[in-house]
Amino acid sequence: MPGPKDLDPSSSPRALLGAELRHAREKKGLSQEALGAQVFVSGTFIGQLEAGTRRLQADMAPLLDKLLGTDGFFERNCGAANKSKYPEHFAEAAEAEENATEIREYAPLLIPGLLQTPEYARAVCRAYQPTAPDEEIEKLVAARVERARILDGPTCPLLWAVLDEAALRRVTGGRGVMTKTLSHIAGLIRLYRVIVQVLPFEAGAHAAMEGAIKLMDFEAAPPLVYFEGVGTGRLEDDPATVKQRRYTFDRLAACALSPENSLVLIEAIAQDYAHEEHS
Repeated sequence: MPGPKDLDPSSSPRALLGAELRHAREKKGLSQEALGAQVFVSGTFIGQLEAGTRRLQADMAPLLDKLLGTDGFFERNCGAANKSKYPEHFAEAAEAEENATEIREYAPLLIPGLLQTPEYARAVCRAYQPTAPDEEIEKLVAARVERARILDGPTCPLLWAVLDEAALRRVTGGRGVMTKTLSHIAGLIRLYRVIVQVLPFEAGAHAAMEGAIKLMDFEAAPPLVYFEGVGTGRLEDDPATVKQRRYTFDRLAACALSPENSLVLIEAIAQDYAHEEHS
């Protein structure tokens, strides 16, 4: 495993906790594995806490304070570090994205959040919460748009998305919204910000018919896979599980259209939506 990354404690509450945990652990002369064994988690998980890619759970904070002699520091600061603008089941995964160097995602039913336009995100959030006040929907949309800003830079992270053709054909928010969303994705591809492949209907049965895949790699922490259902989600760092999902993603990419042919299809579907809207 790579050596621990030096975090800037002033960058976020999560980074502060991670830096303090590493300092306190090393002061006690404990390895990540030794500390993890005493709080009933893996050494990998301790490393992810120190790298700022995982959340410190409220029930673990007092145990760490007791073992490391930190006089209630983790218990006092755990709540602030875990505050999030994202839904609870997705908050940890969204925050891990910010530290990822590579993200690989297969989306079977909808355009992934990092590729959504505000209009598409609004339609999705409204479908999830049909009776929510407009202000609540706008907060969710704003958070999703802010997430996507990690793609504004030219280098990091690498986003490699395999989109099922069903996600492109499902008219979400209307044909005008779909035109704008697919044109936005095509623009990101042409700017070399993302790699996108389309898994066409004609590919038939494939390795991920049971659900989505989201894999994240980090500079100084082990990779993660995120599992999501309706209103639920969890991160998993088990090496065997991550390896299996990576293998599944690789098989999907092998069955999908090439990036060049995928771009042609995305732009063609966008044009179809535009013509249908005007006619």
